[in-house]
Amino acid sequence: MATSNAYSTKFCPSSLFVKSRSAALRFRNKVVILGPSKYGEQRDLHCRASNIEIRYLRRFNDPYERSTDTSERILPALEVCQSAAKPTGNTPLDRCLCYTLRGPRMSTITAPNQTSLMPTTPQIATINDLFLRIAAAGNPRAVLWQDQLGRWLPLSSDQIYQRVRALATALLKMGARKGDRIALIGENRWEWAVTDFAILAIGAADVPIYPTLTGEQIAELLRDAGCRIALVSSRLQFDKISSVRAQTGLEGIIVMDDPAPGGAIAMSQLLAGADARGAERDAAFDALVRSVDPSELATLIYTSGTTGEPKGVALTHANFAANQNYAARDFGFGPKDACISFLPLSHVTARALDYVMYNAGAQVAYCSQFDKLPQSMLELRPTVIVGVPRVYEKIRQAVEQKSAASPVKKRMLAWALGVGSRHAGTVYYGRKPSALLWRLADKLVYSKVRAAFGGRVTTFVSGGAPLGIDTAKWFASVGIALWEGYGLTETSPVIALNTPLHQRMGSTGMPLPNVELKLAGDGELLVRGPSVFAGYWQKPVATAECFDSEGWFHTGDIAHIDGDGFLYITDRKKELLKTSGGKLVAPQPIENKLKNSVFVAQAALVGDRHKFIAALISPNFAVLQEWAKHQGVSVPSRADLVAHPRVIAMYGEIVREVNGTLANFETLKRFHVVAEEWTQETGELTPSMKLKRRVLNERYAAVIGELYADEATARSDSPD
Repeated sequence: MATSNAYSTKFCPSSLFVKSRSAALRFRNKVVILGPSKYGEQRDLHCRASNIEIRYLRRFNDPYERSTDTSERILPALEVCQSAAKPTGNTPLDRCLCYTLRGPRMSTITAPNQTSLMPTTPQIATINDLFLRIAAAGNPRAVLWQDQLGRWLPLSSDQIYQRVRALATALLKMGARKGDRIALIGENRWEWAVTDFAILAIGAADVPIYPTLTGEQIAELLRDAGCRIALVSSRLQFDKISSVRAQTGLEGIIVMDDPAPGGAIAMSQLLAGADARGAERDAAFDALVRSVDPSELATLIYTSGTTGEPKGVALTHANFAANQNYAARDFGFGPKDACISFLPLSHVTARALDYVMYNAGAQVAYCSQFDKLPQSMLELRPTVIVGVPRVYEKIRQAVEQKSAASPVKKRMLAWALGVGSRHAGTVYYGRKPSALLWRLADKLVYSKVRAAFGGRVTTFVSGGAPLGIDTAKWFASVGIALWEGYGLTETSPVIALNTPLHQRMGSTGMPLPNVELKLAGDGELLVRGPSVFAGYWQKPVATAECFDSEGWFHTGDIAHIDGDGFLYITDRKKELLKTSGGKLVAPQPIENKLKNSVFVAQAALVGDRHKFIAALISPNFAVLQEWAKHQGVSVPSRADLVAHPRVIAMYGEIVREVNGTLANFETLKRFHVVAEEWTQETGELTPSMKLKRRVLNERYAAVIGELYADEATARSDSPD
């Protein structure tokens, strides 16, 4: 990369564009200028979506367009930008974003020893810094929670502070010490957040555990983490750990619900009188909170284990803080924003989102049951929605299922999707199309889809698992820009993210500025940076296996990075299927294509070391049974339903449509529709809705065997 003595250049993809041949604009203390280019219309599309103040220049040095040296083209632009910036009071151009003159690329020009990538909110060093920021906010409605009557009630930032202080004091009296690991088992509720902050306040680390796990599974994690205290949400959770308590080292259990069962302490008892302290601050407690060092352990998060036993990911305060300081910097979240916390807080994505919202002064509403989410969105009208792909897939299927009930609605949706698909790129880049047909479709169809989210959402993000590009295109075709991110528990979690400033459909976005990426020889993504964990809890061998001698963390994901720096995730390295002919097939993109059908709840590809690829399909039985009823298919059981010739033919058509989009070696030569819906409760899915392939391969070994029984002689070019 070309450089000069005065300035260094760093390429990043552009998402701020201006139509004119020469223009300058100011955005978050940065000035962007650009010269003549055939990409002017596309640049305008991106820029107008961001509501950026545009300042036009009269001239630009066109001769530099002929230069092939980056510095020669960029540095003269700096001089032009200086002359434009000074009269309007823009910041000195130690931070200047400037377009190259050819192609839709943007260079960041930075004065020596300075950076142009500064967070929009003050940085934090620990999660305790974030808590103290909440405490000082004076927000009367920092949190919303729902009581048993369904009423949404507020908690102020003062109440959060006092309840955290009271619980932290109680934990110390119970014998908790700095460095202890304390278990936290519960659904999304205000008590979860208060417990999290209280544990961290005393220098201990919390161990969030999914409330859907069995008692035996919980006992294993409690033993591994060495937990002496556990806080649980309900009598159900208390009974589970009570049944295995003898297998653990637990000395005390706190229950969030009232009344607490015998042998437990009620949280309400520990928090009694806390709210009465109002805005009073406890200097000794604040000093304790501030005494926690960034290097200290903040949490042990046990991975969901798609291929093996869970491992405790040890994340420090510094890990979380490094990610928080940059993950949401391009979104501009603030006190006017609101989100609903509904993804399990035991999952790092949900927890990190809540931290982002708290850090921005936004409102967080806790939804403890997923089936309450649709009504909660209508009542609370959030501005931010972050979900795993399965959430968005279900919303898409619900829209399509509802429209299928009426021929008129079905035709209208198809028409609207056709119109929307022609403007999907415009929508994805944050601009509202002005075409008459799009505005008509928006009034008739798209607005109703947005209304289901509450009608006020400005930011939709998908994370936690790969989002199929078909799903992203579908949402863009109904007027919703659904931006995908990528990360891991081990990286606290965000590695890359599409944002209002930088986005590309099909990618997982650009890496955070404090994260380094590179690809191994086999395409595996390697990551390095301050948000990467130090290792797995008490598993030095497993830790050593995932780090190399230069400190690169091996993610286990196959990826590629395009010329503009956008990251694309293909699949898990261990989940790639290699046919007997040596062809590598990534299952997740094909499974996502199958799940685009309203009739498919889940799909799992098989065929490793076999002649061809096949699929196991778990139906969406609610939709399938309704379809069967209208088709006159009457059977006594689900097993009979999936074996019915008309049902098999219908799924065969779904598979054939997907095959039409695949390379020949990827096509599904056979499939089997199973009689079970795969769920977390039945063991086929992780809490983050990922397939447990090892479980599926074991459970359906006989079925898979039948799919390949005549493999040696099979020459099927289409699904059986």
